[in-house]
Amino acid sequence: MRTRPLVLCLAIAAALAACDRAPAPASGTDAAAPAATAATHAFSGDLSKDDFAELVKTMASDEFEGRAPGSPGGEMTVEYIKAQYERIGLEPGGDNGTYFQTVPMLETTADESTVLRMDVAGKPSELKFGTDMVIGTRTGEPKVAVTDSELVFVGYGVDAPELGWNDYAGLDVKGKTVVILVNDPGFHAKDAALFEGERMTYYGRWTYKFEEAARKGAAAALIIHDTAGASYGWDVVKNSWSGPQFDLRASDDPEPRLPAQGWLSAEAATTLFAGAGQDLKALYAAANKPGFKAVPLDARVSFELASTTSEKSSRNVVGILRGSEAPDEAIVYMAHWDHLGKHEGEGDQIYNGAVDNATGVAGIIEIAEKFKADGQPKRSVAFIAVTLEESGLLGSKYQVAHPVFPLARTVGVINLDAMSVAGPAHDMVVVGKGSSQLEDVLKTYTDVQQRTQVLEGNPAGGFYFRSDHFNYAKAGVPALYAKGGDDLVQGGKDAGAAHAKAYNDVAYHKPGDEFDAAWNLDGVLQDLQALYGVGRTLADDGSWPAWYEGNAFKAARDAMRAN
Repeated sequence: MRTRPLVLCLAIAAALAACDRAPAPASGTDAAAPAATAATHAFSGDLSKDDFAELVKTMASDEFEGRAPGSPGGEMTVEYIKAQYERIGLEPGGDNGTYFQTVPMLETTADESTVLRMDVAGKPSELKFGTDMVIGTRTGEPKVAVTDSELVFVGYGVDAPELGWNDYAGLDVKGKTVVILVNDPGFHAKDAALFEGERMTYYGRWTYKFEEAARKGAAAALIIHDTAGASYGWDVVKNSWSGPQFDLRASDDPEPRLPAQGWLSAEAATTLFAGAGQDLKALYAAANKPGFKAVPLDARVSFELASTTSEKSSRNVVGILRGSEAPDEAIVYMAHWDHLGKHEGEGDQIYNGAVDNATGVAGIIEIAEKFKADGQPKRSVAFIAVTLEESGLLGSKYQVAHPVFPLARTVGVINLDAMSVAGPAHDMVVVGKGSSQLEDVLKTYTDVQQRTQVLEGNPAGGFYFRSDHFNYAKAGVPALYAKGGDDLVQGGKDAGAAHAKAYNDVAYHKPGDEFDAAWNLDGVLQDLQALYGVGRTLADDGSWPAWYEGNAFKAARDAMRAN
């Protein structure tokens, strides 16, 4: 990265100070209510709290029904984003000269009357969906049956040869059901010498554990939930696995898939292990030690999982601001537009997803408007609102496999996901801090704002692997995921922690994630200024930020840039 002289820093300071100056309708009759609201709002050409609030309020309204892919609310959402891109003047970057990139998907809804019939040490019992477990299939099959499958505890379910760790060593799990701990070896023992201690690696993600179990040939896999290891409660698991589930078609995602996969509640797992003559607490300790050997359980499981399935499609929304000097090189801003839709039941069952992630989509729209107002960049800038994040980062996975710009010509990715509405902060959280030189570019702007860059407060949560930029990172493209800080100007770290706890307790993946006119958006504006600055710098200075030495994704980037 080239250094930036004082005159540039002064220019940055002036630009940031000038940023705070004072939606088009979706198509179709279903969009009439939000369209009428948006028509009364006059958007400015700059980063604006009022504009941001209007965008979030619209996309998180009940009319959008929680923005589930494949639903009427999902279609309203992509049309609304398209209308914003048209209003701003972005070029279409999707299929066949449109703003849309079609993402073929498989919708699967499990029958929630499904039970797991257990034979534990010769005693029959049942585990019920939602209370004791959740289960589903990614195969697309309407019926999946597993009969008398032996349960095997495989610790953390990790096979990491570069770390000398294999929980499947000497084990044949074909036809068996593996039971797995969430997170990494070392986490529950708080052993910094194992993996990255309390900082989750990709091996700790539930998605990896299912992938690895499938590679080993298991009939099914069940992850034991614990709130600390997962970084969310059982209610989040239950809500996320209830109702329609989405996936890419097998033809678009050739990774092996399990016949069935799911989670056990901590209480159900403890009872199961005790009935099988095992102490789960002791096995937690054993699984955190090198050389751990899998433990067959005196238990078998049978179930018939019925699902309704259908092939549908969802859409990424892609807008491009074409560069003047290097139009084939691009910076990508991205945010996922999807959320959990609406569920059956009494009371408020619309999962509006205001923070998660109407804020991120509003953010990239605001940044696009700022780019357009400030004049044509030298490199191209793509603004991609992706679908199916809540289903496992599928829209971005499809986009990376079918990129709008070749990955070797993609300079870097900036992801906006669940922006902080707690107010301005003395710091800025860089999720996965210590990854790439994009952080050096960001530092130029956080320094001007007199903010420090900090690692996320809960590194055990593995948040770097839980948002859409990760698919670009896996492919080798440097990716930045930065957001509002924890040390609030009003109230400090205690206030930041209280805000985060309240959001997780009341709103995260719950109907309570709704727009609130009382939000303090000064911090959002601060974050948008800094993230705009990163993209604008890269769009105009010709640099190619790299991964830091030792990063797992550096080799892939070096190889693509060498060709």
